[in-house]
Parts: sequence; C-alpha cells; structure tokens
Amino acid sequence: MTDATKNRRKFLKTAAIGTAAVGVGTIAMPNVSRAQTVTWRFQSTWPQRDIFHEFAQDYVRRVNEMGGTRLRLDLLAAGAVVGAFQLVDAVSAGALDGGHGVAAYWYGKNKAASLFGTAAPLGWTANEMLGWIHYGGGQDLYNDLMRNQLRLRTQSFFTGPMPSQPFGWFRREITDAAQLRGLRYRTVGLAADLYQAMGVAVTILPGGEVVPAMDRGLIDAAEFNNPSSDRVLGFPDVSKLYYLQSYHQALECFEVQFNLQKFDALAAEQKAVLRYAAEAASADMSWKAMDRYSKDLGEMRATQGVRAIKTPDSVLQAQLAAWNTVISSLSADPFFKRVVDSQLAWSERVVGFRREYEVSTEVAFRHFFPNRT
Repeated sequence: MTDATKNRRKFLKTAAIGTAAVGVGTIAMPNVSRAQTVTWRFQSTWPQRDIFHEFAQDYVRRVNEMGGTRLRLDLLAAGAVVGAFQLVDAVSAGALDGGHGVAAYWYGKNKAASLFGTAAPLGWTANEMLGWIHYGGGQDLYNDLMRNQLRLRTQSFFTGPMPSQPFGWFRREITDAAQLRGLRYRTVGLAADLYQAMGVAVTILPGGEVVPAMDRGLIDAAEFNNPSSDRVLGFPDVSKLYYLQSYHQALECFEVQFNLQKFDALAAEQKAVLRYAAEAASADMSWKAMDRYSKDLGEMRATQGVRAIKTPDSVLQAQLAAWNTVISSLSADPFFKRVVDSQLAWSERVVGFRREYEVSTEVAFRHFFPNRT
C-alpha cells in the first residue's frame, strides 16, 4: 500500500469518527433548547390605564425580550379573566399562567399575606423589605404560607419597592385623629385592621372600584397608592384634599406569581428569565416612580386644584399606636408571629446599620434648598 493510499484511508477514518462524534453530541444536547415557544397568559390586578399596569408591562417586556423564541407572556388587564382579588386562585388552579399584583390582596385568605406586601412600619423602607425577602428568610416564609398554610400552587417573585403611600383623599379636612371615628374609608390588607382599631369604618375594594364608590358617596375617604395612579384613576375629580405621609402602608412591593406546576416544568434558563426579569423591572420601576410620581403630584397641584397636605401628627401617632394593637392581636397566630419576629430582627439590624452608617439626607437637602418646607 502506497503512502498516499494510507494517508487517504487515515483521513477518511478520522473524518468518520469526527462526524459520529458530532452526531452523538447533537443527540446529547437538551431537546428543550429547540422546543417551541412557551406562551403564557399573564393578568395584572390593575386597570389598564393605571401606572401599575404599566409596571406589569415593563416586566412582561423584559421577559419577552430575554425569552426570545423560547418564552413569551401575554399581558391582560384586571378583570380580563378574573377579578383582582381572585388572581391567586386562578393562577394556582391554572386558569391563568401567571399574574402581577400585591400580596395584600390575599389578606382575606390569611392576614399574614399582607406582611409580605404592606408590612408594619418598622423604620424600614420598601427596598429594605425586599432585602428581607431575598436575604432575610422572607421568601421561604412566603413559600410556606402559600403552599403549606393556604395549599396554593404558586411560585412568586417580589419586585418593585413602593414609597410610603399617602393617607389619602378626603371630602373634608382632617386635623385630628378623633375625626376618623366612624369615617367610611377604603383601604386593603392589614391597614384594614389598623383603621378598625382606630374606629374607622373600613371598606375593602380593588383599585378600579374606589373612585366610583367615592363619587357615589358610598365612602367618605380613600387611599390607593401614589400620585400617578391616583391621578389617572380620577381621584382629583371627586376630592381636592390629598393628605400625604402615613404609616398605614409606609412600604409595599409588588408580587409576580406563576402556576407552580407549569413553572417547575420550564427549562432552567426559562426560569432564570422570569426571576431575573423581576429583579431588573424592580430597579427600573423604582427609578420611573421617582420621575412620574413627582411630576404628577406637581401637575395635580398646578392644573387640578389639588391641595397636598401633610397628615397631622396626631394621626401618625395614632397609627403607630394602632400598629402595636394589630401586631399584638394577630401574633396569637404562630405563623403570623414567626413572620413578624423575622421582620423585626431584620429591621433592627439593617435599619440600625443604615441609621448609624449613612449621613442624613434631610440635613443636606435643607442646606441646599433652604426655601423648601
């Protein structure tokens, strides 16, 4: 056999082995990477015109852009399939694949749910509460609540830190906490217990129903969340008295949730898209809120005759006293107490660190803007 023939046979043999190896490698690759697009129905708990629905859209856009041809969410507004307060049941049952809301909306199932949305004002910010959820054991506690206490099959990611919510919109001026007794007032979550402890006649309504109820005189006052939402929902059309600052919901965050069985069936990279899109949307939402909330408050003052008034100190102090009552009473439930104790430990350490470590922003602001009250 000539050298040329030997070399030719050696080349063909090597090529055949290489081709076989490529074939084996192709077979070994996960089939899921070439699977068809997963498209899920994803409903928010917000009216389509509300900035909260826009925040849900921002999350969905991130998922769809990162998911490429593998994963897509189709966003629906509140009521498209179920009402806002029925979202978690629909997701758990698989009637919806996922949704965007707040944990306080599941307060009617277990009051501890509100601790993961509208928690007690322990001196912490909403972003510090998100820190507790991600690094202080909050996520595990919530999983326990939903899956073991409530037997709901959901996977949740918390996102979007919200600043302190206004005391709300009133038909008449409030100068003292005593005026709240008997007042018909809309709120949700643990704030309902708080105001009931203060003698308020509480009505629990989803966001889209609040202004119509106030317009028809069914309630005397209401809070929703922020200047942008309040403005677009029409609060300035039914009231001109807007009280800012409150401890009833001094911090809150959004919840993105999915049907657990469907989530578990996803490929690892698809799960990562849903998780990390929530983190990315959380940061963007906090920045967008700074811009939009401040502009809309200014516009309501300038063009709609809204009077933005600081909530009286007597009301704020009464709210804090009522929180003591609510926490003490509801801590008779062992799970509720376990969550509150975890939050107290986190807040004492983290907020204690912040107060000791960070310089005062208030002192600096007064220095550079001495004419601002």
